[in-house]
Amino acid sequence: MENDRTEWDKIDAMWCTDEGNGMCIRLAAQKDIPEITAIEQAEFAVPWSEESIRHDIMENPAGRWLVLADADGSVVAYAALWLVIDEGHVLNVAVRGRDQGKGYGKLIMSALIDLARGEGMRLMTLEVRRSNLRAQGLYHRCGFLDVGYRKRYYENNKEDALIMYMDLV
Repeated sequence: MENDRTEWDKIDAMWCTDEGNGMCIRLAAQKDIPEITAIEQAEFAVPWSEESIRHDIMENPAGRWLVLADADGSVVAYAALWLVIDEGHVLNVAVRGRDQGKGYGKLIMSALIDLARGEGMRLMTLEVRRSNLRAQGLYHRCGFLDVGYRKRYYENNKEDALIMYMDLV
């Protein structure tokens, strides 16, 4: 990673559970890309390609990807954002299918919010499908507010996106 990253790069694991299950949240690494891609393809109607994920993790100076890994190092969940001036723009958040409903989405989103704050971001934004009430519920529980819509935002079915916002200051 030959880009201008902050102290986060020096942190091996930024958060580990106290429950003895060995789960940790850390920055995504090259070794995580195949598992992130598999989750991405399983969970999204229009998934990012493995090459796009690889580029964003390894080469994009504005990209930040976190993974929640189990004791074996397998990716259970991931969350990604871009740092744009003073805004952390959430790209994708996903939990491996068999691990959904266990609170891992909130854990990784909370860590992403902490990372954005640590990077000096003043706000966070995201788009989510209007039909994705489960994700909207997660974002609301994390403190995001509904602020508008992007008409026909999603290319595959022309669904509107709900724009959500969170103030970090």
